[in-house]
Amino acid sequence: MLLYALGVRLLAPRVDPVREANPAHLVGDIIQLEVRNGCGVDGVAARTTRYLRAHGFDVVEVGDYTSFDVPYSMVIDRVGDLEAARKVAAVLGIPEERVRQQIQPDLFLDASVIIGKDYAQLTPFRE
Repeated sequence: MLLYALGVRLLAPRVDPVREANPAHLVGDIIQLEVRNGCGVDGVAARTTRYLRAHGFDVVEVGDYTSFDVPYSMVIDRVGDLEAARKVAAVLGIPEERVRQQIQPDLFLDASVIIGKDYAQLTPFRE
């Protein structure tokens, strides 16, 4: 187990949870997120939240998505900072092509993470 952990730490790039730009003038320097369960499986949003917080991200809201029929997990940029959304996707193992942009400055967070039915393939569920 220790060798595995060492290998992962050496081979996997460390993602810095600090935003490089702050277009929405959010408080602090840490990337702020919401995590939504879009697959209907109990506990996936909570487990993802614990993983993101352990990696330095600020998860400010957790809950269910509007639907439980989301086939693939995605990260949605809410403030116009795609680089912050890409950092979140990288740490979760979500492919960059599933990073989208839907600006909603009234949410007061950098990005939304929607956990889809492919959750078992994400990094928090493979460790």
